[in-house]
Amino acid sequence: MSESSYGLDPLMKAEEWKKSGRDVAVATVIETWGSAPRPVGSHLVIDGEGNFEGSVSGGCVEGAVIAEAMDVIGDGKAKLLEFGVADETAWRVGLSCGGRIRVFVERLG
Repeated sequence: MSESSYGLDPLMKAEEWKKSGRDVAVATVIETWGSAPRPVGSHLVIDGEGNFEGSVSGGCVEGAVIAEAMDVIGDGKAKLLEFGVADETAWRVGLSCGGRIRVFVERLG
């Protein structure tokens, strides 16, 4: 069965992956200010091979979150990421919409 990134709750996909023996990280939007592509509570799940489902932002921000999630899977240490237009990093990763988001990334146990 094939689902689009929005066809299945990403947390259900994370549970499925975890049960099949994959290492999994979950990224969750925990705070937004101004214009943000996804609301608080949005999830992106990532496995140890870089497969992902869901969305926390869009564009290059998600690429940065996936890269950070790979580190979280590797060392087990959760990370709090922040992307915003006032941050020089925001322009590099494509969050130039005028908003800011905070994303918490943790490894599933």
